[in-house]
Amino acid sequence: MAEHLSELCAFAESLADESRRIILQYWRQDPEVADKADESPVTVADRTAEAAIRERIDARFPNHGIAGEEFGKVRLGAEYVWSIDPIDGTKAFISGSPLFGTLIALLHDGRPVLGLIDVPATSERWLGAEGLGAMHNGHQVRPRIGRALGQAVSGSTSPSMFTGQDAERLRRVHERIKLPVWGGDCYLYGLLSLGTIDLVIEAGLSDHDYLAPAALLQAGGGIVTDWKGAPLGLGTSDRVIAAGDPVLHAEVIRLLGNG
Repeated sequence: MAEHLSELCAFAESLADESRRIILQYWRQDPEVADKADESPVTVADRTAEAAIRERIDARFPNHGIAGEEFGKVRLGAEYVWSIDPIDGTKAFISGSPLFGTLIALLHDGRPVLGLIDVPATSERWLGAEGLGAMHNGHQVRPRIGRALGQAVSGSTSPSMFTGQDAERLRRVHERIKLPVWGGDCYLYGLLSLGTIDLVIEAGLSDHDYLAPAALLQAGGGIVTDWKGAPLGLGTSDRVIAAGDPVLHAEVIRLLGNG
């Protein structure tokens, strides 16, 4: 399995190379912006990048499934399924911020086993696979462990993710930790893998937002679940907690509660 995943990692990197080339043609170039049905912004860069990725997967692995943000899902019953988010952090991309990225995950029998985060504007790439560890620009990384709750740093993309009871649950966590930070989308999971922050807590996500970070962090020794501690897969949850330390993860799960 590890040898096969190594070959698939190389293929995933080739997909990210192509996506990066396309996306940087549009970044800070006043790209065409449309609105999806849910009113979130989407650009021609998203669609062009995902179309290129899907074309290459279909050509190389015609029996693999694909679940993409822009063009839907095919062959979800396949042994291997690729999850694609061409631009995670579209609002950052549109505003000219560098903190957006391409997310590519591979699931084997429904379980995320390979995850890639590519950040074109900063030339950073995180890649991890089961049994192969996690890498940042070719160097092995692991999240930090042993940090007490009161010394922990936790990241979330935006306060607007958390409404009603979710906002109250997050407040309980923030009252106990050292520092909450906001902003970053997928970049936060990269920081967690580097050991510069200790937690990522998010809500209102789709599976294409979390499957690549989950596979990456788990390959590096971290833990990524929903708020109840259950494993993640296609369509399993919209709430995610990621940590490097299982003890810290369990403490935060208790603070978030099960509702």
